[in-house]
Amino acid sequence: MQINTNSKKDLKLRELDAMCVNESELEHKWYFNLKYLIVGILFGIVFVKAEVISWFRIQEMFRLQSFHMYGIIGSAVLVGMISVFLINKFNVKTIYGESIVIPTKKFNKGQLYGGLLFGFGWAITGACPGPLYAQIGTGATVIIITLLSAIAGTWVYGLLREKLSH
Repeated sequence: MQINTNSKKDLKLRELDAMCVNESELEHKWYFNLKYLIVGILFGIVFVKAEVISWFRIQEMFRLQSFHMYGIIGSAVLVGMISVFLINKFNVKTIYGESIVIPTKKFNKGQLYGGLLFGFGWAITGACPGPLYAQIGTGATVIIITLLSAIAGTWVYGLLREKLSH
């Protein structure tokens, strides 16, 4: 493994740009990423078994007819909060000894617009980005349209990003 010589100045600039700043400076062979594929497949199986990818469960959530999805989302938020607290409290590092930096972010009104747009899309399609692949994997091939739309939306955001307020 070689250490890439990316400058810390570049990371500071990206931190302001709301991009990931916890990039590893280590370079690995292509097969090193297979573990992420395996974890992704297992995560997809958990989504299917927990009915997180069920269009009906998602519609129940948006119609306030069931606590199922709120319980799952709430559990994930709670685990995330505890994890971030423990990372900060004990100065946890990656398995390679690299620091984990969680930059502070300022609130801006674009987050409200983005959240509303995301929520409307989720309610209309019954899919959010995480379970898209699991939904397609279970045979809901119509979700390919949602996936392509998400990719197109990301691409358009990339084009307009400099013109938007952040």
